[in-house]
Amino acid sequence: MGHEAVTAIPSRPLLRAPPFPGSDASVSCALPNDGAAPDDPAALFALVREARVGGRFWADPAQLQHPVETVVRVRRSEEVNAHRQALNAAERCKILWMASSPDRHWTRLFTRLVAADGGYWRDDVDPWSVLEGVRELAAHGDDEWVALARIAGVRVRLLSPGCFGAPDDDDATLDCRAAKALIAATWRNPFTDGPSTIEATIELLATWREILSANRPIAVASGIAWWKRAEIRRFLWHPQRRLRIVSSASRAIATARKAGGAVAIWPSRVSPALIENARRQDVPLVRVEDGFVRSVGLGVDLVPPSSVVVDASGIHFDPSQPSDLESILNGARITQRLLERARALREMIVSAGISKYAAEPGGLARERQPGHRLVLVPGQVEDDMSVLAGGGGLVSNLDLLRRARALEPEAEIWFRPHPDVDAGHRKGRVPDADILGYADRIMRGGGMAPLLNVVDAVHVLTSLTGFEALMRGCEVACHGTPFYAGWGLTRDLGAVPERRARTLTLDALVAGVLILYPRYLDPVTGLPCMPEILVDRITSANVPNRLAWIAPLRRRQGRLMAIFR
Repeated sequence: MGHEAVTAIPSRPLLRAPPFPGSDASVSCALPNDGAAPDDPAALFALVREARVGGRFWADPAQLQHPVETVVRVRRSEEVNAHRQALNAAERCKILWMASSPDRHWTRLFTRLVAADGGYWRDDVDPWSVLEGVRELAAHGDDEWVALARIAGVRVRLLSPGCFGAPDDDDATLDCRAAKALIAATWRNPFTDGPSTIEATIELLATWREILSANRPIAVASGIAWWKRAEIRRFLWHPQRRLRIVSSASRAIATARKAGGAVAIWPSRVSPALIENARRQDVPLVRVEDGFVRSVGLGVDLVPPSSVVVDASGIHFDPSQPSDLESILNGARITQRLLERARALREMIVSAGISKYAAEPGGLARERQPGHRLVLVPGQVEDDMSVLAGGGGLVSNLDLLRRARALEPEAEIWFRPHPDVDAGHRKGRVPDADILGYADRIMRGGGMAPLLNVVDAVHVLTSLTGFEALMRGCEVACHGTPFYAGWGLTRDLGAVPERRARTLTLDALVAGVLILYPRYLDPVTGLPCMPEILVDRITSANVPNRLAWIAPLRRRQGRLMAIFR
């Protein structure tokens, strides 16, 4: 069935990485494969279909204006007339003509030729945006779309023989060739430079596809501090455009409106005027904030983030409106495999003593009092946006402590000042004498994780410490409305939106909060990564900081600010 004519092998793997700038993201290397097809090609095809990867999946979608039954991919314009009559006569169908490797000299002629059929051509589009929903692909046998079409379940008509098939090949033969093309590669883990598997490669490419799809509408960013711009460019990168970061709010809105795109903003650094201006001009806003396993070191010390959240519908710390995280927690399909991954990630974080800023373990000055319930109250930055948005009107650290004592009259209470406040950089400092009017001890220094490992309960306003406490099996009382309240895992003393209607297990919450919602950047390779990669880097102390020289200067600045306050 045409085997004699098909002798060449694909020059590049079907599964390959987007061209991330400045990093070696290669995940595969093409190899000849004249052996057997994989044992279960249908299962492999299903993995690829679900991930929608293969070929140039990072290219822009075709955005078809009408249903298409047949896609025809030809090399040059003169082929159109050669195939048009046969295809139209045979099928009487709606045809989309595409140039698989166009000769630019023929661009105008090609466009004019296909106009009569109502089709158009583009040589660089996401193949999945075209193949999903069509009935047939007509293409040359050396076009990788042939293999992708068979993986997608689309019938193929070959115009000439090539490495992916010949005109007289039946479906089974084409499927066999597509399966061999999929596995004709060696697989590389770009984060370790070691070997990988095809399943892990598909999963990584699916993660990258999801990130790039979310980045595509973002035309410009505003309110991004200078010291984190390099990382934000990587978090929001897309191969079809270079992200512009501007300081002027009006210019950001104008740029996005002209491009028909969105503005990425850092909520704490933009004015209400920008938000109102965007609303009036119908320009979408995408909010970017620190992630929940952020970095080794504090943002106040200008340590760039290794994790952020990118939220197109709201932001997780503002319960007054929906957010992407809330949508995930309410409606995401939480599979058993995802739950197992969340459990393993949670155990990895807890055993390594990692919190948001990955502070070193240690710092417990004294043991707890025997026979007493031990409660931790973490202080917060009083003008932090999460406090203002989710505190329910309560912003004072002293008031939070007073409430905790009223609810826990017999408990031993430890108060943990926020490190940014203690360093003199942020608002919320309370005199030690006032603190000790309600707390038994003030816990300074060291990491948060050692504290959470010994306390029985935590009282929080909106602090991330409450989520970290849940991961360690502590009781959590929420006086405000943090993102983890209202899912059946916390004692909710603040108002919880009725939108939060789902009851979650701890690992389902962890899956949404740490796997599905945030983004992570490998500090070694600069590539978008899974949370497990960043946690492993933090655990092994393999987290370089390009701005390490700034931290000592910021600490001196904080001491001076504290004196003046």
